[in-house]
Amino acid sequence: MYNPLINKYADVLVNYSTKVKENDFVIIYSRGNSAQPLVKEIFKLCLINGANPIVRNSMDEIAETFIKYANDKQLDFIDEMSKQEVELADVMIFIGAPSNIKNLANASGEKLARRSKATHPILSKRLERSAKNEMRWVIADYPTNALAQEANMSLEEYSEFLINSCYLDLADPCEKWREIDKEQNRIADILNKTSTLRITGDKTDITFSTKGRTWVACSGNLNFPDGEIFTSPVENSACGKIYFDFPQNYHGSSAKEVYLTLENGKVVEASAEFGNDFLENMLNMDEGSRFVGEIAIGTNDRIQNVTGNILFDEKIGGSIHMALGASYPEAGGKNQSGLHWDMIKNMKNGGKIYADDKLIYENGKFII
Repeated sequence: MYNPLINKYADVLVNYSTKVKENDFVIIYSRGNSAQPLVKEIFKLCLINGANPIVRNSMDEIAETFIKYANDKQLDFIDEMSKQEVELADVMIFIGAPSNIKNLANASGEKLARRSKATHPILSKRLERSAKNEMRWVIADYPTNALAQEANMSLEEYSEFLINSCYLDLADPCEKWREIDKEQNRIADILNKTSTLRITGDKTDITFSTKGRTWVACSGNLNFPDGEIFTSPVENSACGKIYFDFPQNYHGSSAKEVYLTLENGKVVEASAEFGNDFLENMLNMDEGSRFVGEIAIGTNDRIQNVTGNILFDEKIGGSIHMALGASYPEAGGKNQSGLHWDMIKNMKNGGKIYADDKLIYENGKFII
C-alpha cells in the first residue's frame, strides 16, 4: 500500500471508526510486522488529536508456541496487564497483518477451546464497555502475502480488494460509510419493530425470536471493512435446520459443508463433510457454545467471494451468518461462551428471510 492510501486508511480508523479525541488512552494492537506503516500513521494521528497512544505488537509464532507447549494451568492464566488494559482503554485499535494464517491449523482443538474459554472474560468486558459507550474499538487488516494466498490472489490483487471493500478508492470514504449507515439504520429500524425471524434456503428452514432484542447496523465503527445488520436472538428460541455451504474458518482451522439442527436454541445435531472433529471440539467448548449468539445479514456488495478471512467474509453482500457462542450485550444478548464462530451462508441461490411472516429479503437482497 502506498503512502497516500495509508494516510487515508489511518484517517478513517482514527477519525471515523473510533473518533479518537484529546486525552483518550488508545491501545494499538498489531499482529505481525508488515503493518508498521499503517500502525505508525495511526499512532501519529492519535498524537495529533491529543490522545495518549501505546502500541502492542505480537508475532504469529507466539500463539503457535503457546498452544503447543502450555499446560492446563498456563492455558487458564490471564495476566493482570491484559485485564487492566481492557478496563482502562478509551479506544482499542486492532490491526491484523499475519504472515501465516495456518499456524494454528494443526493445533490441539481441546487446547484452543480451553484457551478461548479462559480469555472469554477479556472479550466479554470489551463488549460490555463498548455497549455502555465507555470504550470504542475497531478491527482492521493490512494486506499480506498470507491473506492474499488464502484468498487465491496476488498481493497486489488482495490490496486492491481491501481498498475496494473499504471504499478507500473514493475521495471521501467516510462520507460513503455515513450513507451506508443511514440506509442500514433504516432497515434496522424496521426489523426492530418485529419479533420473529425465519430463514429458508438450501437445506435450511430455521426460526428465531428477536422479541426484545435490538438490531444493530454496522458501518465501519467496529469492523473495517464493514457491512452487516445483526442481532442476538433470544437464547432458547432457535429451532430448525441450517446448512452452511461456504467454508467455515475459525482460528486457522475450518469445517466445510456444515449442517446443524437446533432445538430450543441449542445445537442438538452437527455434521461437517470436512473438519467434523474440529466442529465438535468447538461446540463442546463450554455451556454456551451450542447456542446462537448472533444472526446477521451481510450487506457489502463489494465483497462477493470467500477469502478465508472472517473480517471480510461475514460481510459478503447476499449472505447471512450465524454465530455460535457469545452474544452481544448491545443487542440484548445474554449468552456467555468462549466461542464466537461466525458461520456464513450464501443466500443468492433462492434464500429468503421473513420477519413476522412477511418476506423482507430474497436472493441476497432486501425488498423493504
